[in-house]
Amino acid sequence: MSKPRRRLSAAERREVIEQAALDLFARRGYHGASIDEIARSSGVTPPVVYDHFESKLALYTRLLERTRDELLEMWQASLPGDEPTAVRVPRALEAWATYVQEHPFAPRQFFNTPPGDSELAAVHREVRAESTVALGAILGAEPGAERIAGADPQSLQMAAEIIRSGLTGLAIWWSDHPDVPRERIVEAAVNAVWVGFERVSRGERWTAASPAP
Repeated sequence: MSKPRRRLSAAERREVIEQAALDLFARRGYHGASIDEIARSSGVTPPVVYDHFESKLALYTRLLERTRDELLEMWQASLPGDEPTAVRVPRALEAWATYVQEHPFAPRQFFNTPPGDSELAAVHREVRAESTVALGAILGAEPGAERIAGADPQSLQMAAEIIRSGLTGLAIWWSDHPDVPRERIVEAAVNAVWVGFERVSRGERWTAASPAP
């Protein structure tokens, strides 16, 4: 006689639904994935999905916020430390590339706002703005960060947005070129992000008042 299947807790069931939705939204897009399909992939009925999320948009928003939080945790875990930046920055970008490679939802949805839907675009803008503020705070803890644009939060957010948007574009490009090895993606990211930051942290800085060479 087989043992009865253990009943999942509400938190466990919610996680199953989120994992199914992450996969379906990544493969089919927001409009291509239905609640019925997400429910089938989760092994539940649509009303159970709605017990956890009031709408498809609420579920999608939760996945955007989840991805944002996971990426911020990744930066906070991999970037700070006592090692030189020449060690920490490549380590952090390796962790970023690994996350992007293992989580297709990130380049296909989180980084890539679905076109033609103002409601979705507004959700993306809000989550992106929160990401930039948090990244600005992480960047502000780096030695020499104030030389990029200034030490105030807005200046740090501008610098963080340049880094975030550059890596976002690279992630989307990589999603379209999955044959490119991760090592090459990391190398491109390190050379684009760290080399300039390293020069600035040493005191080399251009301003609008700088004389032309």
